[in-house]
Amino acid sequence: MADKINPWDNNGDMWEEASSRRIIDFAKITKLQAPKDDWFGYIKYGLLALFLLWIVSGFYQVQPSEQGVVLRFGKYVATTDAGLHYHLPVPIEEVIKVNVTQERSINLGSAENRDYRNSAFTESHMLTGDENIVDINLTVVWKIKDAKNYLFSMRSPDETVSVAAQSVLREIVGQSEMQPIITGDRGKVEDETKDELQRVLDEFNAGVQIVRVKLQKADPPREVVDAFNEVQRAKADMERFKNEAEAYRNEVLPKARGKAAQIAQDAEAYKSATVNKAEGEAKRFSSVYNAYKDGKDVTVKKMYLDTMEEILQKAQKVIIDPAKQGNLLPILPLQGAQQGGK
Repeated sequence: MADKINPWDNNGDMWEEASSRRIIDFAKITKLQAPKDDWFGYIKYGLLALFLLWIVSGFYQVQPSEQGVVLRFGKYVATTDAGLHYHLPVPIEEVIKVNVTQERSINLGSAENRDYRNSAFTESHMLTGDENIVDINLTVVWKIKDAKNYLFSMRSPDETVSVAAQSVLREIVGQSEMQPIITGDRGKVEDETKDELQRVLDEFNAGVQIVRVKLQKADPPREVVDAFNEVQRAKADMERFKNEAEAYRNEVLPKARGKAAQIAQDAEAYKSATVNKAEGEAKRFSSVYNAYKDGKDVTVKKMYLDTMEEILQKAQKVIIDPAKQGNLLPILPLQGAQQGGK
């Protein structure tokens, strides 16, 4: 206890020395610990700032032309529309933004997809319902209508749309004839292809909307184009001859019908005249027969005279009774004069 330093002791030198020693020791301790305390504070503030930035990173903006698909640990959670939204920061949740207004297109049978050196036929060659081959170039324009189905219902959406479009087009062409497809009935093929392709993609839940289908080209294969053109010229000649024959028929047929109607009318008139005449003759014969029954001698004589009169009117010779020749005047050749006058 005697060694204990008393601050109120009169021995000031010992107090000053002890105080100085303690101050030096405290300064050393403070000098060694202060950097450690400051570094720990920096780390805390840095971690706090990073945590705040991580929390704030969950805010995201979806444009009017987009849909946002929210995933939580890779699993679908929700679909968000245009506007400002929030999700749990990565890696808990993430957002995939999909443009749903952009129009995409695929070309079937385009020139870059063809290789005539390696194959006689390509994807553009299709068999029609009348067993002909047609070379078709088709453009399909489509866009995304459901981002979730577009991302998760199919492995390769673009390839699926292309394969489905080719399959549907082959089916439509296989049910149609070659001539309408080539010469102008393309609108029907386009409409049927669009409707059927949309139905198939809806069954797949593809999340795709077909905007339009355009048949760019439909021609016979170039290997047979000359023969096909010759056939077309022959068909054109056939149509021309058919039209000419139709025009001739329209010209001749009315005349023939008119003439046939006239002949029928003449026959009907002749029939009526003949029947009427026969009926008159029958009535006249009946009247003569009745008169004959009433007076046979008179009727026979009258019939004789009428018959002789009818016969002698056509005779060119005149028979004269020699007993009465003196009382007759010379007969002029009146009949010859009449014939000459005629």
